[in-house]
Amino acid sequence: MKIIAGLGNPGARYSGTRHNVGFEVVDELARRGGVRFSRSWRFSIRQARMRDGVEDVTLVKPQSFMNRSGQALAPFMRRKGLAPSDLVVILDDAELECGRIRIRPSGGNGGHNGLRSIIEHLGTEEFVRVRIGIGPRPSGHELVEYVLSRFDPDQRAGMNSVVACAADAALSVVSEGVDRAMNRFNNKIIER
Repeated sequence: MKIIAGLGNPGARYSGTRHNVGFEVVDELARRGGVRFSRSWRFSIRQARMRDGVEDVTLVKPQSFMNRSGQALAPFMRRKGLAPSDLVVILDDAELECGRIRIRPSGGNGGHNGLRSIIEHLGTEEFVRVRIGIGPRPSGHELVEYVLSRFDPDQRAGMNSVVACAADAALSVVSEGVDRAMNRFNNKIIER
């Protein structure tokens, strides 16, 4: 089984913000798979199970807020007996141009607190991440203010295509492996 975890902040207040594009991607995957998220009573997550070809995939949205994503995700993975190599994390990246997708098989947190929390709680950087560009941040805007803001209407319309492509990229990692997915999707800028 593989886990595709979209990062974001729970609650209507954060819905549609730049920081929640990870949630949007797993929502798109659930829509495609015809599955619904349900609340876990044991872990601070919402989850949905789907099948991608021959692989069982659990879609996860941590409900512990972005900066504590690892506190929700790591215990769930341990309970299920899953290794970090079974994990694909979908997240926003304010340093990437809006619409660009970048897949990495491992690496540091790049200043992203959700990723930092996952690395800390799993005890490793060895898991795949699919970064979705939401930048560049306009000068004079604080990072927190920027990532918690919503896309303007023109950007919002274009982000639907970006979210769909990121969903394709996540499924490609699961079904074809990270190297093929990187070749297909890395640094591709989605027409918005």
